[in-house]
Amino acid sequence: MIVLGFESSCDETGVALVCTERGLLSHALHTQVAMHAAYGGVVPELASRDHVRRVIPLTRTVLRDAGLSLSDVSAVAYTAGPGLAGALLVGASVAQSLAWSLSLPAIPIHHLEGHLLSPRLADPCPAFPFVALLVSGGHTQLMRVDDVGLYTLLGETVDDAAGEAFDKTAKLLGLGYPGGPALARLAEQGNPDAISLPRPMLHSGNLDFSFSGLKTAVLTRLKDAQAQPIVSERLAADLAAATQEAIVDVLVSKSIKALDQTGLKRLVVAGGVGANRQLRAKLSHALKSRTAEAFFPPLELCTDNGAMIAFAAAQRLSRGMIDLTAQKHGFDVHPRWDLASI
Repeated sequence: MIVLGFESSCDETGVALVCTERGLLSHALHTQVAMHAAYGGVVPELASRDHVRRVIPLTRTVLRDAGLSLSDVSAVAYTAGPGLAGALLVGASVAQSLAWSLSLPAIPIHHLEGHLLSPRLADPCPAFPFVALLVSGGHTQLMRVDDVGLYTLLGETVDDAAGEAFDKTAKLLGLGYPGGPALARLAEQGNPDAISLPRPMLHSGNLDFSFSGLKTAVLTRLKDAQAQPIVSERLAADLAAATQEAIVDVLVSKSIKALDQTGLKRLVVAGGVGANRQLRAKLSHALKSRTAEAFFPPLELCTDNGAMIAFAAAQRLSRGMIDLTAQKHGFDVHPRWDLASI
């Protein structure tokens, strides 16, 4: 079966084709970073309008690249939540309309499930069960994943997510939007040991996270430097490096504790922050000494994308988890949606 998948939860429009037997056939992605940069963050109404402009051309692109037509598609999947309501409605309306017109099933997919399963698109593919570290702009969670649809929350952030800590610190340093990648680039020029920053909840005794205090610590350090008319390039680079080091240290420590707690030996890392080179290097090194393995999705699939949505739907279809006889074509989306409820 071939699944056509749509992702439009925030500021990326993603479309992909996944085959239940052959895997990813083709995918295309448009990011709205340049459009939102002028505003310092995502503007929901602009995001929705841009999804409308991009989704059909991207659909034509993935069909052409795969050498297929709509008549070859077996099911249509889309991100139903969580995310921006207007942005979600674009993908849902296109997917449901296509499915209705082609007499195909329409499959709503949880955005975070797409991220959790996306490393299984890579080679090698992690076998179940595994611990998943989901780190993105809006989410930081540790999950036990026993199979498709069998997810147990082990720990999550009580305030800012790791991605938010990257972005907010970058904004304090005047790095613009999107802040995370810019901060990581600046960190390469800095000394992480030059400035001492806290590792919030590192020794909390549980698997929860907190990163808002880290941002406050950076702000305090910058205020101490206000006697200077401009924050020096050296101070900015050292703060970037120290911030990245603090975030990575917490993520690595909590991930190891999750493996110890569950007794599992496989860690899957997913979400936009999973592309961070320092995180990848430190996790891989830490797990190697413990005879455990770390699995990462390809860099191009770390960000929001249609491939992960089509793949999650294909996994559910191949396991008989979709009732193809009870299809209803509507436009329900879930801007807030607990993964444990699916």
